[in-house]
Amino acid sequence: MIERTATNGRAGASARREGARRKAQREARVRERHPRIGGVILALQEAPQHERSWARGAGGEELVAQALTKHCPDIPVLHDRRIPSSRANIDHIAIAATGVWVIDTKRYKGKLQVAKPLFGKPMLKVAGRDRSKLVDGLAKQVDLVTAAVADIGLAVPVHGCLCFVDTELPLLGTPSISGVRIFGRRGLARQLNAAGGLAPDAAAALATGLAERFEAA
Repeated sequence: MIERTATNGRAGASARREGARRKAQREARVRERHPRIGGVILALQEAPQHERSWARGAGGEELVAQALTKHCPDIPVLHDRRIPSSRANIDHIAIAATGVWVIDTKRYKGKLQVAKPLFGKPMLKVAGRDRSKLVDGLAKQVDLVTAAVADIGLAVPVHGCLCFVDTELPLLGTPSISGVRIFGRRGLARQLNAAGGLAPDAAAALATGLAERFEAA
């Protein structure tokens, strides 16, 4: 079993910090504008959507991390990794026998479908809304990790996938769009546990190298 250490990172940590930062700023503004009754206003006021979204997203990353810890105990997984020279992050990087997996976690309610029109590019939809930009964002992350793996000096394939939490996925098959596979937590665990050519020692060494290049956020 892989030992889980601080270098693996904490799933959802940066999203939780951002949500807390926004909450603190909002509360400070309210108390500044209403010194006497600011506390009462805050007690009666519901948190705005953008604050709830950060907390909800962090919870989704935590649920994925819990699932991978439980079902993929022998696979090194790095959580919430900072992209150098950027405010963005990578949710999870798993080093499995089949290669390196860059995992972007999303937590949306509704039915997911990949629409493939006769003309034009396929579209990723959740609850009827176009979420195709998720694929473009993931592609940039995959490119960065691919470059890092090459810099480490190992010829290992790098894959990108989306993992959805609380989303209704198709009952049969694994949906994909533009070469990106889409999983729920159980499907992702099954994929990471698939047989492949990367030995455990090499996977551990690669995890160490990637942890140095993508620090915990």
